[in-house]
Amino acid sequence: MAHIVSSFDEDLVQVQARISEMGGLCEELLSKALESVQNRDARLAREVIERDRALDALESALEEQVVKVIALRQPMAADLRVLISAMKIANTLERIGDLAKNIAKRAIPLSSSRTVKLTNSIVRMGRATLAQLSDVLNAHASRDVDLAVQIWNQDYEIDEMYNAIFRELVTYMVEDSRLIGVGAHLLFLAKNLERIGDHTTHISEMVYYIVTGQRLGDDRPKGEPSGIEFVGE
Repeated sequence: MAHIVSSFDEDLVQVQARISEMGGLCEELLSKALESVQNRDARLAREVIERDRALDALESALEEQVVKVIALRQPMAADLRVLISAMKIANTLERIGDLAKNIAKRAIPLSSSRTVKLTNSIVRMGRATLAQLSDVLNAHASRDVDLAVQIWNQDYEIDEMYNAIFRELVTYMVEDSRLIGVGAHLLFLAKNLERIGDHTTHISEMVYYIVTGQRLGDDRPKGEPSGIEFVGE
C-alpha cells in the first residue's frame, strides 16, 4: 500500500513539474514577444511563433498524463481537484501562449512601420501582465491562496491600462488617418494583453479551488468598459 501511495505522490509531482514547465515557457514567450515589439525585432517575433508549438506539445502530454493517472489511481477529494485543475490550467496556459504568439505576429509588420509613442505604453502594460502571470504561477506552485486572491482582485489594473490605451489610440487614428494601420495592430496587442490578464485570474481561481475546494465569486473587480468593445484575436 505504501508503494502505491508513494507512486501516486510521484505522479502528482510529475504533473506539477509539467505545469511549471509550461508556465516557464509561457513567461518566456510573452517576454520575448514584448521584446520583439519594443525593439522592432521581426526575427525574435518569428522565434516566438515557432516556439509556441512546444507549448502545444506540453499541453497534450500533460492531458494524456492526467487522464492516465485518474484512470489508474482513481483519486478522491483534494487529489482529484489537483488533477482536474491541472488540465484546466494547462489549457489556460496554452491559450496564453497563443496570445503571446499573436502579439509576436503583430510585431512583424510593426517592425517596419512608423513609430508610435503609445508602443511604450503597451510594453509597460505587457510587463505588468507578465508580472501577474509570474505571480500566479508562484501562487500555484506554493499553493498560496492569499496571493491567488490578491491577483484575482488586482486584475482591474490591467483592464484600466487597456482602456486608457484604447482611448488614446482611437483618438490618434481619428486625428490622423495615416495611423489607422499601425493603430489597429497596437489595439490588437493591447486586447491580447488584456485577455492574458483574464487568463491569469482564471488560474488564480483554480489555485483557490485546489486549496479550499470552493470557488471564488463572480464579483471580480473590473475596469470600466472602454465604450466600444474591441475583439482581439
